[in-house]
Amino acid sequence: MADSRRGLDLARQLYEEYGRTILEERLPDLVPHMAVGLVGEGSECFGFDDEISRDHDWGPAFCIWLPQDMLIENVDRIDAALARLPETYAGFAVRMAPDVRMNRVGPLPIEGFYRRFLNVPRCPETLAEWRAIPETYLAVATNGEVFADPAGIFSGIRSRLLDFYPEDIRIKKLAARCVAAAQAGQYNLPRMMSRYACTAVNICRIRFTEAIISMVFLLHRRYMPFYKWADKAMAALSPLGAGISASLEQLNCLSPLENSARDFSVLVEDICQRMVDELMRQGLTTSNDPWLYEQGPAVQAHVQNEALRSLPVQFE
Repeated sequence: MADSRRGLDLARQLYEEYGRTILEERLPDLVPHMAVGLVGEGSECFGFDDEISRDHDWGPAFCIWLPQDMLIENVDRIDAALARLPETYAGFAVRMAPDVRMNRVGPLPIEGFYRRFLNVPRCPETLAEWRAIPETYLAVATNGEVFADPAGIFSGIRSRLLDFYPEDIRIKKLAARCVAAAQAGQYNLPRMMSRYACTAVNICRIRFTEAIISMVFLLHRRYMPFYKWADKAMAALSPLGAGISASLEQLNCLSPLENSARDFSVLVEDICQRMVDELMRQGLTTSNDPWLYEQGPAVQAHVQNEALRSLPVQFE
């Protein structure tokens, strides 16, 4: 029978069973300043890892975050302490040795970790800083779990990030996604079907799919992860996310050679209507019209920042 244990669970167990004691005994002066957990790149940080994930960069491991100056001063001591961890845990190779960490686990500077994904060593403070960060990087910086953080520095930044985008940015992104979804799915997809342009049809529905998935995350105030995990993560955002996931699966299983333009459009329009229903529920539009191209400007009108509101709707 296949072992179904996930990397995040193994990381927590490795820390609780061995790591905590080793750190407390070997580095008692540093422990009060440490945050320990598993956050960052890798399917295990999202809880999406499976047997296929184990072919590379996978195995029991955890992160230790410290202020940069403190880490630089004590890195040799930390490495010596971590060398006391077992080489294997629960039948899997432990990846805490320096040559297998891939800069994803082990000792990491707090400032460097956040700068890597946010371009700043702290929570963004301005609209410009927020807008410069790819949404998937925000998902990476806030996934996983923090097992311990007595000083609260790492978790303090994490908590502010998890509060989500400033509302003006969320609304601006929703407006842009409305236009993108309309152009790809409601307008161009049926036109490309009429031309029997299979490649263009597939590009249209994928762009529509990406715009709709992004909208669902924005409507739930959650960061969308890397594209290969976006649908799986969206399906957990019930009930809207689960329903949209199922409809998008239907849409993307249609064949341009065996299904009609109407078959595509029925699914597309139903998805768009559900987006509009949620926009209305959140007070971002007063119109029940499923034509998302016109919903974009209506949504953008709710942006309070004048400079952001004056940008073309499709920008963001």
